Parts: sequence; C-alpha cells; structure tokens
Amino acid sequence: MNQADKQYLDIVKDILENGYYDNNRTGIPTKKLFGKLFRFDLQKEFPILTTKFVPFKTLVKELFWIYVMQSNDVRELQKMGVTVWDEWMQNDGTIGKAYGYQIAKYKQIDKLIEGLKNDPQSRRHIMTLWNLDDLEDMALQPCAFQTMWDVSNGYLNCTLIQRSGDMGLGVPFNTAQYAVLVHMIAQVTGLKVGMFNHYINNAHLYENHWEQIKKQLEREPFPSPKLWINPEIKNFYDFTIDDIKLIDYQHHPKIEMEVAV
Repeated sequence: MNQADKQYLDIVKDILENGYYDNNRTGIPTKKLFGKLFRFDLQKEFPILTTKFVPFKTLVKELFWIYVMQSNDVRELQKMGVTVWDEWMQNDGTIGKAYGYQIAKYKQIDKLIEGLKNDPQSRRHIMTLWNLDDLEDMALQPCAFQTMWDVSNGYLNCTLIQRSGDMGLGVPFNTAQYAVLVHMIAQVTGLKVGMFNHYINNAHLYENHWEQIKKQLEREPFPSPKLWINPEIKNFYDFTIDDIKLIDYQHHPKIEMEVAV
C-alpha cells in the first residue's frame, strides 16, 4: 500500500475509535486526537490519496494563489474556477491580511530561496503565516500556518505545521499541496526532494463526515501517481499551472463532504 493512504487511513481509524468527542466554534461536534504526524519520502512517492479523488488542479491553483501570486483576493481564485474560499470572502473581495498577504508582506519566498542557496545549513529557514499583529484582520486565521526547511546532503526536507486539521476535507488537500511546494522549491534551488513531514496539532473528524470516512476505510488503495514538473523552470515565479501535472493518478470516486465554516 502507498504511504499516503496507509498513514491517512490509520489516523482516521484511530480518531474514529479513540478520539475525544466535543463541540467547537463551528457548532458541528468532532472527534479529535492531539499531535498526529505524516512522514513521507518524496523520492519514493508523491503523497496524494487514491482511496478517494483529491482535486489536484484545484490544490495547485490555491498553492499558486498563496505562494506565487501571493494574493489574498478571492476573485483571483474565482477567475481560475476555484471556489474554496468563497465562504470567507469579505466585502472587499479579499480574506483580509491572511495567507498570500503574509508571504508578500515579508517577501518570504524570496528570503527562503536565497537562504537555501546561500546558507543551506542555516536553522532559520522558516516561512510563517501566523502574524500576531494581523490575526484580527484575517477572515480565517491560517490552519496550515508554518513550514520549516532543512538541507541535508543535497536533499531538501520540509516540515509543515498545521494547528487544526479537518481530516475529511482539508488535510488530504494540504498534504499534496505542500508536497508540490517542496518539489517547486527544490527545483529552483538545485536540490533534490527529500523528506516531507506534515504535523497536525488538532486532527479531527467532523461528526457529519464519519459515515463517509467509514466507507473510505473499506476501499483498496491504488499505486501512487507520479508528479511531473517542467524541468526547464529555474525561477520560482516563472512556474505556471501547466508546468505541474500528476501522471497516472488512479483513484476511487470523490466522497462528498460538507465544509464546516
């Protein structure tokens, strides 16, 4: 079994069987577990679930919106046919001082790439979306909010830290999304992809997702697909959506779940 499905199914099964049940700000109760970790060797597989369809093009477009376009304008996503942020769009069309706004404000991509090239053994390769000064001006405070980067023997490693993880909807999306980002950063810094850790502080399943997850647990995974990135791209801001593709993605059908706002 591929590691993406194996690790994911193990965690959601653990949450269903052993999770702490209580309410939260959304009004939809969850079962949750504290401190869950995915760990993937990106040399061996691209971590995307096959036991359900994960919308690869959509997650890549959102990734570009945050890190390439460095935008907080939901209308830019809508132009690409992506509606995942519509629920949080404010009257000015943005999500406030969140996500791409924080990347642009501190030139975080530029500083990361420069640091990885010029001082690869630094222990300060960090990008964060959690800005205490701006939290109150965000339509939604970031869930997957920080990445920490490491270079070892020519390999680029990354840890994604997520404070809150909707295991049914958000987490499969985020895992594949940030794995793409590692591949992009590795290519423009002349490194090989290495290990990718995805840490979730509060890993939860909403009550109205439980039956769908139980059905997913019965499905047999397919082999992992391959990620293709245009090898000609050497500048991060030259990437386009068409430069990133998923090859041989076999998957079970989509599982409908309602997002908790």
